[in-house]
Amino acid sequence: MISYKKRTDGRRFDELREMDAKVGVIPRANGSAMFKNGKSLAIAAVYGPREMNPAFMRNPKKATLRVYYNMMAFSGSGERVRPGPSRRSKEINLVMEKAFEPVLDLVEFPNTAVDVFVELIQTDAGTRCAAINAAALALADAGINMKEMISAIAVGKVYDKICVDLTKEEEDMEAVDIPIAMTSNSGKITLLQMDGVLSREDLKEIMKQARDATLKVLELQKKALMEKYGGQQNE
Repeated sequence: MISYKKRTDGRRFDELREMDAKVGVIPRANGSAMFKNGKSLAIAAVYGPREMNPAFMRNPKKATLRVYYNMMAFSGSGERVRPGPSRRSKEINLVMEKAFEPVLDLVEFPNTAVDVFVELIQTDAGTRCAAINAAALALADAGINMKEMISAIAVGKVYDKICVDLTKEEEDMEAVDIPIAMTSNSGKITLLQMDGVLSREDLKEIMKQARDATLKVLELQKKALMEKYGGQQNE
C-alpha cells in the first residue's frame, strides 16, 4: 500500500484549510452570506418566504425550501464548467434541502417558498460543504427559524491516512471523500455521502474527526453572525 506521508499543501492530517465567513454580503436579499474554505468560495442568498409558484406545489402546512446550487463557468482550476443546471447540481440541490429539513421550522409560512441561491465563485474541493455553510449563515441572516445551526466539512482517506478537508489534488489521488454536515447542539448528522470503500474502524475515526472539525466551522459561523448582530444570533 502507498503511504501518504505529507499533505500536498503542508497541513497536518487533521488540520482545516484557512476559512473565512461573512454575513450580509448581498444588500437586497432577505439574508446572505459568504463562506470561504481554502480556495473554495460560496456565496448564498435567501429570498422569502414569498409566494410559491406554481400553485399546485404549495404546501398548506408550511413553507417549501428550494435550493439552487450553481458553479460558475470559470470557478474551477480545470476545464470550464458548462453553464446551467446539471445532473450534479440537481443532486446537490436535493442533498442540501434534505440537510436543512431537520432544523428548519417553516410552519409559520404555509403556501410559500424560501429560496436559497448558492453560487460557487471559486472551487477547489469541498464545494457542497462550503455551500451548506454559506446557506446556513444566509438562512440565519434572513431570520428563518432554525432549531440548530448546521456546519459541514469533508473528511476522507488518502491512501493510508485519514485527512480532514481534502483539496482537489487529494481528491484526485486514491482517496475516499466523505462530505458530512452536523447540527450544532445535538451533533446529529444531516448529510453523509461516501464515494469509495472504508473499514468500520476508519469510518468511526472519520466521524470523530468530522465532529471536531464541524465544531471549528461552527465557531467561525458564530463569529460571522456576531460581527453583524452583536451576539444576538440563535444557534
